Amino acid sequence: MFKKDLLKSDILLVTPPFTQLNTPYPATVYLKGFLNTKGISSTQVDLGMDVISVLFSQQGLKDLFNQVQVKTLSGNAKRIYHLQDIYIQTIDSVMQFLRGQNSTLAHAICSEQFLPEASRFNQINDLEWAFGNMGLNDKAKHLATLYLEDISDFIIETTDPHFGFSRYAERISSSAHNFDELYETIAAKNSYITDIMLPTLEKYIIQNSPKIVCFSIPFPGNLLSAFKCGQFIKQHYPNIKVAFGGGFPNTELRSVKDPRVFEFIDFICLDDGEAPIEQLYKFIIEKTKPTTLKRTFYLEGNKIKYANNPVIKDYPQKDIGTPDYSDLKLDQYISVIEVTNPMHSLWSDGRWNKLTLAHGCYWGKCTFCDVSLDYIQNYDPVKAEQICDRIETIIEATGETGFHFVDEAAPPALMRDLAITLLRRNITITWWTNIRFEKNFSADLCQLLKTSGCIAVSGGIEVASDRLLKLIDKGIDLQQLTHVTSNFTEAGIMVHAYLMYGFPSQSDLETINSLEVVRQLFEHGLIQSGFWHQFAMTAHSPVGLSPQQFKVENLLIEEGDFANNDLPHYDKTGIDHTKYSHGLKTAIYNYMHGAGFELELNEWFDFKIKSTTISPNFIESILEGMASSVLKPSTKVIWTGKLPQKTYYEVKKKGKTRSMARLEGFSRNDQYIIKDRVDTIECLYDLLKLCHIQQRKLMSFKSVDDFYKSKTTKNIEILVNSATFDTLRNNGLLLI
Repeated sequence: MFKKDLLKSDILLVTPPFTQLNTPYPATVYLKGFLNTKGISSTQVDLGMDVISVLFSQQGLKDLFNQVQVKTLSGNAKRIYHLQDIYIQTIDSVMQFLRGQNSTLAHAICSEQFLPEASRFNQINDLEWAFGNMGLNDKAKHLATLYLEDISDFIIETTDPHFGFSRYAERISSSAHNFDELYETIAAKNSYITDIMLPTLEKYIIQNSPKIVCFSIPFPGNLLSAFKCGQFIKQHYPNIKVAFGGGFPNTELRSVKDPRVFEFIDFICLDDGEAPIEQLYKFIIEKTKPTTLKRTFYLEGNKIKYANNPVIKDYPQKDIGTPDYSDLKLDQYISVIEVTNPMHSLWSDGRWNKLTLAHGCYWGKCTFCDVSLDYIQNYDPVKAEQICDRIETIIEATGETGFHFVDEAAPPALMRDLAITLLRRNITITWWTNIRFEKNFSADLCQLLKTSGCIAVSGGIEVASDRLLKLIDKGIDLQQLTHVTSNFTEAGIMVHAYLMYGFPSQSDLETINSLEVVRQLFEHGLIQSGFWHQFAMTAHSPVGLSPQQFKVENLLIEEGDFANNDLPHYDKTGIDHTKYSHGLKTAIYNYMHGAGFELELNEWFDFKIKSTTISPNFIESILEGMASSVLKPSTKVIWTGKLPQKTYYEVKKKGKTRSMARLEGFSRNDQYIIKDRVDTIECLYDLLKLCHIQQRKLMSFKSVDDFYKSKTTKNIEILVNSATFDTLRNNGLLLI
């Protein structure tokens, strides 16, 4: 069990608005779990969810409408304003429904006579197409999400142009090479959202009396609100120290030079937060020297200093503790369905506990990725037993059994060990993660993952071109990709593809050919979800570090004094890749809905494109050429089903009596019977016991072969090629 939290905490861990509506962003959860192991008192808050709860309530909407000047409204905003009584009347019940506390409201929502409708509802013509097979509840969630998005549009137009459900003032913070615009925005009058946010922050400060307030800033859309919080603390609680950390500082602020940044904060910590926050605590509470700080920027006089004590080592993943969700208002998060993309539904619908199988990436070579930074290059896996210990602790604390493993790319061997351990310990969870489409994901491994609760994987197809996949150093080709996606799909695991266009040297034809490959992958049911994004060059990727090698030019004349990660660049091919954006996204939207496969690719674009050179049966021919996996002596033989019942009987034929036996087994959705001679049945039964997943040591195929020969004097190849073996394979026998 988690330790009981004290009302007073030395450290206040804050996720500033806005990240996710349906589940907490995990950074503060990880840090609180680590601080528990050190006996350091901390409290965590998600300010974004607090703001949403205030804003999207009856009183919140009354306050919103009361300050709006109706004369200046657009037609859509005017409609919302004049329907304000209905919005105020319905908001609390809708929020309860999205929190899972008022499920019967789905009937009223789907009647389309309950919710007020503005411009977002113009897109609902295909609801029956998208949700016809998904049920009343999902359709109601989507309609309720459109309702909230209408209110969001109203807020943006009338009171706060920076507002967004999962981002705040993202444009100002993205690619901010200098601090000028942010500085002016911070200094300006508080916005509508910050006027809600800051009193909420003060409430937590008064309750906890922290000595340090640490803001985790994962995205550009969290940065401005974090700075506004820092400004407030400096003005009203100058004795409290303020620190920034998280994904945005880790990638963007590694070379910060503008001292004005430290008018609002005291420290910026980089990379893994455990060692830096411990040293920061010692510096502030125990008065250690600044030189003891770990990967931390601070201001001395008017100069920015950077301390990184080499004696202080980072903690291995096994020693960072169990993520701690206490303090967070888990019942306030809302499940939404923004778009009819099945993987996006996983991201935004339902409460998912976040956990990491391994720190960093076991591959760590992709040339577009920040492979030079700690969060990628420092690979450190956790043992499956310890992961399951953490899973059980989190389930006990949260009551939730859904897990999103947020790895950069989950290692297949560790996923296998996790699945086996989950099954051995009878831990029932639903889980999904990010992967590479590598050859180790055999059909049987995918089936094992499915049996353990895996429902989906997401992975990078990037540019579906063998030349470009090699240039990206992805470590896969299209043939392997086809095999692996087929294995996942056959196991009943949904596959989401990250897709890229505009990679350096990519030609117009390669873009169209990539779309054709993706079309065929969808048509054959090998992927069920996907999203295109345009290539962005980052300072810490191989492309950003050596642009000439990839035939691109870095257009940044000199390094900025604030954020320095996204690099403006020129592709020497001279191709305008942006023009493909709308067509690619329109095509994939249709493919996800099972439509448009028969259309020529030029139908998706409003300009003339090159004709694809990919054969129309390219993917089909790869599937037809898929060979059965070869059984190696080291292949593990695992029985995942229940042990069948063994019975004996006699058969009389032509006056002779013959002793026989049979195995009768039951799977979740089937029944099977195997009949044979007594010695063969007894051998099979003993083999299933030896190969059972509960056995601490897994049997290799060689060991199975040796055992089979010793009991029957037969070659095991006879068994492998028999109907009996097919029956066992169909009911839980896996070869991994």
